[in-house]
Amino acid sequence: MSNIALKIEGLSKTYPGNIKALKNISLQVESGDFYALLGPNGAGKSTAIGIISSLVTKTSGTVEILGIDIDENHSLAKKKLGVVGQEVNFNQFETVYQVLSHQAGYYGMTTKEVTENSHYYLKALGLWDKRNEQGRNLSGGMKRRLMVAKALVNNPDLLILDEPSAGVDIELRRSLWDFLKEINKKGTTIILTTHYLEEAEKLCKNISIINEGSIVKTSSMNSLLNELETQNYIFELKTSFPQNTDHERFNFEFLSDRCLSVNVNQENSLNQIINFFSENKIEVFNMTNETNRLEELFLNLTKK
Repeated sequence: MSNIALKIEGLSKTYPGNIKALKNISLQVESGDFYALLGPNGAGKSTAIGIISSLVTKTSGTVEILGIDIDENHSLAKKKLGVVGQEVNFNQFETVYQVLSHQAGYYGMTTKEVTENSHYYLKALGLWDKRNEQGRNLSGGMKRRLMVAKALVNNPDLLILDEPSAGVDIELRRSLWDFLKEINKKGTTIILTTHYLEEAEKLCKNISIINEGSIVKTSSMNSLLNELETQNYIFELKTSFPQNTDHERFNFEFLSDRCLSVNVNQENSLNQIINFFSENKIEVFNMTNETNRLEELFLNLTKK
């Protein structure tokens, strides 16, 4: 098996009217990675996923899944891939169990394999008690889970999730995160697109940000977040800031006599600032971190 789960080189897509959805993008996702592909609406994420899954015809470039070119050996490449799209794409009049068993049948799996895999993913995703329900009777969150199970029933090496937790309540979202982390630990490579930036930060090891059809940033998640070494805090005081107090080293910005802003960094740590307040008997009744980490970086990279 290739140690590169997904390799894209020079991928472009131009729609009628000279609309350039993708502009010569290239990226590599290593096997076993949990990879985030982020971008605003219309950035090109769904077009890229559509090309990888052979639902959209590319204009130019190459795509390889586990070293298999999707044009040269389409059938084999497709067996390695599972995709959870944004839209519900199963027969809603079939039972939950039928949705999985019929999907597994497309891959030529044996009856034993179909049964074992269907049972495993229905239980793992909390759908076992709903196995005899028609898909149309499921809640929105349960439908999303069924789509994940459907994409995994043939045990693909690469799973692509396009907004998997959209419309899912917090409890279901967190349990879905736990499940995805577990299968990633077992070796499944996962590529995630999401509008929940917290989701990408908590789950993903590496990240690419796409905007207007181009990759504008590729990095490890830790390296990207380390670009925000300085964080801005707002302190609201119980009483006015004491006059003649030596505070020059912290470069406080006074928003009022009872409210100040300060950058927290390696030279001026949060503990040092709090100790300063304590030593000078300055009482703080509210402290707010104004830095939104990944969200701030995302907006800075994609703003025009």
